[in-house]
Amino acid sequence: MSKLLRTLLLSAVMAAGSATTQAAEFINVLTGGTGGVYYPMGVALSQTYGKVLPGAKVSVQVTKASAENLNLLQAGRGEVGFTLGDALSDAWKGREESGFKTPLKKLRTLAAIYPNYIQIVASADSGIKTLADLKGKRISVGAPKSGTELNARAVLKAAGLSYQDFAKVEYLPFGESVELMKNRQLDVTLQSAGLGVSALRDLATAQKIVVVPVPVDVIERIGDPAYQPGVVPAKTYDGQNADVPTVKIQNFLVTHEGVSADTVYAMTKSMYESLDHLVAAHAVAKSIQKENGPLDPPAPLHPGAERYFREAGLLK
Repeated sequence: MSKLLRTLLLSAVMAAGSATTQAAEFINVLTGGTGGVYYPMGVALSQTYGKVLPGAKVSVQVTKASAENLNLLQAGRGEVGFTLGDALSDAWKGREESGFKTPLKKLRTLAAIYPNYIQIVASADSGIKTLADLKGKRISVGAPKSGTELNARAVLKAAGLSYQDFAKVEYLPFGESVELMKNRQLDVTLQSAGLGVSALRDLATAQKIVVVPVPVDVIERIGDPAYQPGVVPAKTYDGQNADVPTVKIQNFLVTHEGVSADTVYAMTKSMYESLDHLVAAHAVAKSIQKENGPLDPPAPLHPGAERYFREAGLLK
């Protein structure tokens, strides 16, 4: 009897453990480097997800941002991630030169969020004031095949420049780029991020900077509708006393087809109901508007997100 009882108890414990394992839901939020905007926004989002998905294990992962996030989502190694719109379009189409060997057809759009701005920031001592002045200088263009680096290639090409035109090209995250500039090992950094990115604020307090303008004719030569004229407003960074024209590109939150519709619905709804919390994490969240969420997704909307936007009266 005792042997039978032990067997029955062991079976019950194993069954309960199995049920718990099956019930556990993992939400891994894919962000970017800690010196950018994706990371603090991802942390804030993870906190909102934890409240509306109490049975889920929510985590935040530091990544190389857009391209890596999309490849990880395709592989099922994350449930939601940040990306630039042009990278998402390239991933959906499978553009190998952008780091996507095949079309990533498991991707699904959760929402359009806020725009990124191409911020080309030079040390005042470098003498750089225009795109033409970049030739022969030392530059960092972001991690290899990151969204920032894809943006750098597009903008520099439209300005008539290639990487061969620089004295030195570094492929580094935002924070590391800024450290090299503070140590006088680089002249300029190109960063694609929301306005007020912490790495550039840090640089502007350490030394005098110049925000290099990107004229409208350069944007037109890029030839991609994802690239639109934008402005870095005066006083965004210390010492920047005038508006600076540049390029802006829409950011998206992305998931994949394997995440349940109920989960994506809850994540989408919680984001719009927690905008004050996101703004407290970073001011770029002020640009997140529900009305823009379902607009022009480069990859199809996830059914869970679609359900939310239909309920909100934003989709027919």
